Amino acid sequence: MRNIVLVGFMGTGKTTVGKLIADKTGMPLLDMDSLIVERVGKSINDIFADDGEPAFRALERSIAQELATGSGQIISTGGGIVLNPDNIKNFEKNGLVVCLLADAETVLDRVRHDDARPLLAGDKEAKIIELLESRKPLYEAITHKIDTNGRPTAEPTALEIIDLYQSNNP
Repeated sequence: MRNIVLVGFMGTGKTTVGKLIADKTGMPLLDMDSLIVERVGKSINDIFADDGEPAFRALERSIAQELATGSGQIISTGGGIVLNPDNIKNFEKNGLVVCLLADAETVLDRVRHDDARPLLAGDKEAKIIELLESRKPLYEAITHKIDTNGRPTAEPTALEIIDLYQSNNP
């Protein structure tokens, strides 16, 4: 059984949608950021502050390689997973990779009160616009994309991904 891999910018609903898919399919959900926190024993913010973004990306790469070899699981990635194209290549070998999209305004609404996002320190709106613009081509390159703007709940997105998975995983 192939994996379902959820990618996309922060605040697009990867974890929420992943939980719904897990509830509906019985497949286990693996959240990459949670795995990193668990293994390193410190928060994402602390990893960025103490060790820097390159160290975080190296941890992320290692876990992506490990998870890509599994099967029958839902993998919720961090928003920057697309920065290393090898991560996506690894995930595509044994998984349906789906990119969740949202515009800057929607992302800001969803993460406005979240202080656990080190890349948004300072002017959140400006950082979201800047990061989203720089990563847009990487997200757009993913074959399967779902626009989450204007969706009041994550349910339709989860159902759409399950349908896509079932039609691509006979």
